[in-house]
Amino acid sequence: MPGPKADGSVPTPAERGKARAVLNRLRGRYPNIETALDYENAWQLLVVTVLSAQTTDENVNKVAPSLFAAYPNPESLADANPEDVEQIVFSTGFYRQKTKSIIKLSQAVVELFDNEVPADLDELVKLPGVGRKTASVVLAEVWDVPAIAVDTHVNRVARRLGLTTESDAVKIEKDLMALYPKASWSGISMRFIQFGRDTCDARRPDCGHCELFKLCEWPDRFEVAAAAEK
Repeated sequence: MPGPKADGSVPTPAERGKARAVLNRLRGRYPNIETALDYENAWQLLVVTVLSAQTTDENVNKVAPSLFAAYPNPESLADANPEDVEQIVFSTGFYRQKTKSIIKLSQAVVELFDNEVPADLDELVKLPGVGRKTASVVLAEVWDVPAIAVDTHVNRVARRLGLTTESDAVKIEKDLMALYPKASWSGISMRFIQFGRDTCDARRPDCGHCELFKLCEWPDRFEVAAAAEK
């Protein structure tokens, strides 16, 4: 049985029913969904996730093959010449900082975990630059371990739909875990993220064509939908 929400309360049957209805509709819209980032293993997913900051997944996918051809494992990237790495990741932006980050990350994988990325959240967050969100993505994507990653899209969609009133990512994660059975956790984040990109945009949500409109609790949804019809 899922645990309590962030405030200590237990979700009501009605709250769980609504949450289930939301996920069922998103499953219908996105029956099979995974990260748009290309990767072959957990370490590669960590690296491309770092590179994806402030750029598009498409940009990262363009440089990833060259990066991993030159540095096929954590040990090789850990010992890399930063200037050589910078040339490869330049087009992703903030290339100097990203180079430092992925080299430092790889060094930690080598030193702390003997070249193997751990399939455990508490261990993953020991790696530099890896927070609960990134760790949860890796767990869910690579190993299908029950985990919910809360990024800005999940935060926005969950709050607008009334699945949480929290603003802190860890508390939102706890609320969603309380609403959904553990077996469904690994499929939640990517569906919420894609829905946030496709329909529930931060600035221009498409409320007029949203299949979750009747389940939504965002106060501005009526105004936005009406404006779209004019």
